[in-house]
Amino acid sequence: MIGILLLMFGPAIVFLVIAIIGLIQKNKKMAKIFFILTGVYLLISLGICGIMLANFSLDTK
Repeated sequence: MIGILLLMFGPAIVFLVIAIIGLIQKNKKMAKIFFILTGVYLLISLGICGIMLANFSLDTK
């Protein structure tokens, strides 16, 4: 369970920290790219890991 949560939020937190560091260093282009990566990763990971956590099945029998 902890592994799934770490997989869901771990890289997104790392991307967010990198984006904030980019803003502090006045590197706005890099920060914008990492903010976008954070959002995309969260969207995909919450969808995939959310299905695993909810024990959802796509069987259409």
